[in-house]
Amino acid sequence: MTRFSHARLRICRHAGLAICAGALCASGALAQRGAELTYADGSPHPRTEWGDPDLQGMWPIMHLISTPLQRNEQYGDRQLQTDEEYALTQQRLEAREERYQQEISSKSMGMGHWAEATMTVDAARLTSLISYPDNGRFPALTARGEELRSNFGSSWSVQNSGGAFDSPQEDFDTWDRCITRGMPNSMLPFNYNNGIRILQSPGYVIIDLEMIHESRIVPLDGRPPLDSEVRQWMGASRGYFDGATLVVETTNYNGEVGMTNVGIPGSPAGDTPSTPGMRTIERFTRVAPDRVNYEMTIEDPAVLTDQWTVSYPMVLDEEYQFFEYACHEDNTAVRNFIETSRYERGLTPSGGPRED
Repeated sequence: MTRFSHARLRICRHAGLAICAGALCASGALAQRGAELTYADGSPHPRTEWGDPDLQGMWPIMHLISTPLQRNEQYGDRQLQTDEEYALTQQRLEAREERYQQEISSKSMGMGHWAEATMTVDAARLTSLISYPDNGRFPALTARGEELRSNFGSSWSVQNSGGAFDSPQEDFDTWDRCITRGMPNSMLPFNYNNGIRILQSPGYVIIDLEMIHESRIVPLDGRPPLDSEVRQWMGASRGYFDGATLVVETTNYNGEVGMTNVGIPGSPAGDTPSTPGMRTIERFTRVAPDRVNYEMTIEDPAVLTDQWTVSYPMVLDEEYQFFEYACHEDNTAVRNFIETSRYERGLTPSGGPRED
């Protein structure tokens, strides 16, 4: 529950470009000419010493904080904002930055203190992170999904509903308990700790996450998937290069982490359910020295009536640094929530009747 962050994000301004036509979007695509990989302008795509396309670097996604996961209905199927809409988005982001700087300078400890500064304020023109379905909305749940929804509670949903805190497993999600933010949440923006670092070694890609300091290890050697009975918090990934694009398929999720949670701007209400049958397919394509086009498709037919896809540009920022994420599963916040809730209901910390 206790999450500490230092504010910093340095994003350079760049021209609006092709795939999402925003100030932080990338232009063109990579073409493969024989064995040589090149950018659209013909310049060579970087390779590692052992010959793989080079995706290494720090790719924080704080610049997406003003882009909601789901598209507001006013945009319909339109993926990009008009100039007028974009100007309003910029104004909102600038106002957020101003509030943050005022709070820092006054040494106030309100919630704004947690919202990392954007420093150079350039919003994306995307109307939503969801690019499929075409309306940019989260797909409807199946009957099974609706049935499982109540199993994916969080401290946010309990607090918002005015409910009681009684169980670490039922009233707090895995992020509350500092276990994991899970997937696909870990690749989506939040108010802080948005660092994503890509490392490579022969046969492996590592996707290093600032939030909870998790590292996703992706083998590239063609090994088979794990047995379906082996289930993990972040699933088990297998990857390969399709030209200059890193494709990562992840299965073997344990079905105990919400597919989305309330912390993602513009997400569905509460934590949406997942099952061990969930599969994610990610594509990382470096389209310029400082740009990676990222796409992730999520499938879970047991709980979703359709798949959904997230698309956005990642921006290189080698000055960005990971800072401590001081959160651990045995923190006292969960216990304090439960004991205080029980006290307010006339119960002892263990849940029995209190005799005053």
